[in-house]
This record gives sequence, C-alpha cells and structure tokens, in this order.
Amino acid sequence: MESIEDQLISAQNAKKSIAALSDKDRQDIIIRIAEIISERKEDIIAENLKDLERMSDADPKKDRLLLNANRITELSKSLVDVSNLEDPTNKILSEKTIENGLFIQKRTVPLGVVGVIYESRPNVTLDVAALCIRSGNVCLLRGGQDAYHTNLFVVSLIQQVLAEKYLDVNIVQQLPAERKYILDILTAEKYIDVIIPRGSNQLIEFVRKNALVPVIETGAGVCHTYVEQSARLEDAAKIVVNAKVSRPSVCNALDTVLVDRKIAKPFLKILAPLLAGYNVEIFADEDSYEILKEQNYPLINKAEPEDFGREFLDFKCSVKLVDSTDEALDHIAKFSSKHSEAIITQDAVKTELFLNQVDAAVVYLNASTRFTDGQVFGLGAEIGISTQKLHARGPFALEKLVTEKWIVKGEGQVR
Repeated sequence: MESIEDQLISAQNAKKSIAALSDKDRQDIIIRIAEIISERKEDIIAENLKDLERMSDADPKKDRLLLNANRITELSKSLVDVSNLEDPTNKILSEKTIENGLFIQKRTVPLGVVGVIYESRPNVTLDVAALCIRSGNVCLLRGGQDAYHTNLFVVSLIQQVLAEKYLDVNIVQQLPAERKYILDILTAEKYIDVIIPRGSNQLIEFVRKNALVPVIETGAGVCHTYVEQSARLEDAAKIVVNAKVSRPSVCNALDTVLVDRKIAKPFLKILAPLLAGYNVEIFADEDSYEILKEQNYPLINKAEPEDFGREFLDFKCSVKLVDSTDEALDHIAKFSSKHSEAIITQDAVKTELFLNQVDAAVVYLNASTRFTDGQVFGLGAEIGISTQKLHARGPFALEKLVTEKWIVKGEGQVR
C-alpha cells in the first residue's frame, strides 16, 4: 500500500485528467461503469460474500452490506440515471458589466477532490464515484472494514473503466480502511477540498471534531412520526409500520412514534399486531406501556430516557403519548436529528403548524419517512442526507457537488 500522502498527491494530480473531459465523456464513463458491474455481477457477489461471512446475522448492518443480483441490477440502473442528469458544472449563475467596463460572471465549478468516509454500505462506493465523475470531481473513498473486499473489487472495476478511456485511474481511489489513517485524511486540507461523512452518529461526531478539511455532514436519522387525533387510524398504522420495518437499518427509518393521547387506545390496538408481526421491540413510555401490556404485546419494555433521541437501526422503536401538537413539537425539537419528521393528520391548521415549525431537512404530511432519498426525489443517486444548513440540506446529490467561481474580464482597468 502506498503511503496516504502519495494517494492524496495522486488525487490532486488527477484533477487535470477529469477537468479535460467533456460532458459527453463523463456520461460515457458512467454508462460503461454501469455495464461492467452488470457484466461482473457474479464476481461482485463473490467478493461481497467474503464480507458478509465476517458479520453476524444478528447485526442490523448486514442488510446494508448485502449486494445481491437484484441490488446490483438496481445500482446499474441508478448509474445510468446519473449519467442522464443535467451537468451541474459551468452553469452561469449571473453576469453583468459594471460602470467601469469590467465584465463579471459567476459560474458553477466542481468542488475538486471530494473525500467520503462511510460504513458498511458498498452501494455508496458506486453512487459516490458516479456522482463525482458526473460533476467533474475526483473522489477519495474511505469505506469501512466491514465492506473491505466488496469496495476493493468495485473500485478496481471503476479504475478498469478509467484505464480503458486512457484516463488517470486516480480519479477514483479507495483509501485504506485501517483506523490509523483516518486522522491523516481528516487533516489533509492541502489535498482534499471537502469531506463528507456518512454513517453513525459516532462517526459523524468524530469527523466534525477532528477535521481540518471542510465538512459537509450527512447526519444520522432520528425520525419521528406524530399521529395526531384527527388521523385516519388505519392509514396511520400502515404508514408507521412501513416507516419502521421496510428497511430498519437505514437513516430514514422511524425511531419514535408520538401518539395523541385521545386516540392512543384505538390506534395502538390497530398498530400493535402489525408491529408484532415483524417482531418489533417497543420501548414505551409509562402510559403507552400500560395500553400495550393490556393488549399482550410480546416485545415490550418500559422506556428509559435514552430511548428517546435514539437511532435504533433495527426492528425496535419507542412510543410516547402526547397531549397536544405543541407537546409533540417540543419533543421533536428536543430529540430530532433534523433528518425526516412526519405528521399524520386531517387537520389543516395543525398540518401547517407542523410543516412550518419542525426544523428538519424533510417534513412529511401523511406519508412515510422512508421516502427521503435522492433517487426518489428525482435527483439520481445520493451521497447522503445532509442535516446541516450550509451548502446542502436534505438529499445531497449531483446538484450540490459544485461550488462557485467568479470570472472577471477587463481591458486594462485598475482600481
């Protein structure tokens, strides 16, 4: 393995190679990557199996790690979708000629070298590579040890395509997964233009506290669904179940159900057997615990304070009864990670109150939080869901992998 500095220098040098490409060239590269992962599907699955065999079946992250034939096919399709997206670079944002004759133009340009640190999700390797190539960026990928073999092989396929096109293969690189290198990455402000962490709260917090390179956070998801008293209970139960069980290991999955006390008994009577069917373990506040206990819910615990504001990433959730929309809003304000929050209601006034007051990247009315996704929102693949407020918020996709440059043209003017 080359030293980390050698890789960083080669990434800086690779900027020249990708900068020379036309929009059509970048599209063709991504389409070819989509083709090669389909062609080498069985080989990818074999490498992925090496990683899967090292992880316990009880680990909820195992679903994130899995690449099967269907998922690879979907990844290939999503890469083609990225190739068809509009080029986000070289867009003229403004231009004018000022009084002294200077022509001033502002346009979009690539960020440069993008470093992404992530865990247990080899699909991110392909998503990030495609998004960076499409936007004219070089990317440095630091996946976790859990997906080591899969990531290594996928990056080798991407570099094979770059070599076929007579390009610098260092446009896409995998950085060492060993922990001893992570501080070298975070402090490489001479070589890396921006770092994007994607993963657990612990990972994101570590990056935030230790990085000298500018950071764009893609935050963990502590997601709530508030079932207000006017909600259609059957619909509300279906939404809650989907948000919790359709893929519990991802960041847009539900963590806490807030239920208006006036409808708690009838609603939980509908919800409980549906969640029990998926063996969802519930951490209930005192009042909801009594209701669920009366219904003989099989997997129930009395909630501890730390069970609110907790990202479960598993078939687990917390339940709390509230007396009003204001109380629900206060709870969300205290415990939300500002990712995705939902209200189930038929009350127009409370709808507007919730949608306007909840501080989150995405807020929902009568829908599952599981829709928070760049591809679902028509943005192609995504790097992650940004929960911060600078540069990007919500699905962080192609359109945000650029910055701005001012171009000023003169004819001898001096100040």
